[in-house]
Amino acid sequence: MQIFNNWDVIAKGWYIACASGTLSIAQAKSVQVCGQQLVVFRGEDGQVRALDAYCPHLGTDLGIGHVDGTWIRCVFHQWAFDASGECQHIPCQAEIPAAAKVQAYKTEEKYGFIWVYPDIEAPEGVAEFEELQGMAIVSQSDTAFERRCHHHICMMNGIDAQHLKTIHHLDIQMQLSLNQSASGTQMDFTMQGNLPQTTWQERLGQRLLGSTYEYSMLYANGCMGLLTMMKNVRLFPPLHMIFAYTPIAPGRTRIQPIYVTQKRQGSWGWLVSQFLLICTRLAYYRLRDEDGRIYDNIQFDPKNLLSIDAPLAHYRNYVNRLEPSRWSQAVKTATPDRSHIETRK
Repeated sequence: MQIFNNWDVIAKGWYIACASGTLSIAQAKSVQVCGQQLVVFRGEDGQVRALDAYCPHLGTDLGIGHVDGTWIRCVFHQWAFDASGECQHIPCQAEIPAAAKVQAYKTEEKYGFIWVYPDIEAPEGVAEFEELQGMAIVSQSDTAFERRCHHHICMMNGIDAQHLKTIHHLDIQMQLSLNQSASGTQMDFTMQGNLPQTTWQERLGQRLLGSTYEYSMLYANGCMGLLTMMKNVRLFPPLHMIFAYTPIAPGRTRIQPIYVTQKRQGSWGWLVSQFLLICTRLAYYRLRDEDGRIYDNIQFDPKNLLSIDAPLAHYRNYVNRLEPSRWSQAVKTATPDRSHIETRK
């Protein structure tokens, strides 16, 4: 099954459901993720759960129900479902039908958001920056925006060495190194080159930052990009930025930018962290504005790939080896109808 640039396939991975701050204790809400209607709710223990939204009784949206301890109760007939999606209580009878259950999903709170994985268990958590693992971090989100192309096409931008010169005017001969995780779900690459000295801005940059330019990108599950800029330069720590992608409908992708930095101690440390988040935001605005006119008007059809485009082909192969989720249209079509309710023996 082709996954790359295929709107009918949603690969297994972590997708944003909502901001953490929008879900209080004992609150539920109905959200749409990758075209799937879900209920996310925070139990009275503070933990977040996620289930398919529609009650298997008569199809009421559980998102308008209420939280009962660590259960979600349907507003219509008060059926109660636990974190595994199993019905635990029906007020009008003792027996619980065998099909009185809904699909449950793994959740994680990270970077200020609630993330959902399209299965009850996930083989790995939401991706992290290698340089920040084990550290306390500060994250800051920006306004989400949309692109009029598939998110796989948007993500290819980071690995396209040619456009650094043609779009971003970085006249640097870049060397690329690629690695893929043993699980096949992550691919990371680093691009490095020597800064030119043809303009006064380039000469000033080399004097302040050093003679090399380097950045890296980690792709996770074909739906997250973790960008690290300003690597191994003088006078400046690395800048970290996340692009979280969610397909909305054919032809529309939502992109959530998130800025991340190490949490530093004390008032001075707080100021340094805030300054770095501002610098990351400014870098993001430049990248977004320069790339936007390309990816809002693209009809991707690679007929004439050059040798320099080999990383693009490598990325496409990586995506095609990911695993389709139950949210994929092809998987839904192959799943038998279980809307009937049988009494539990």
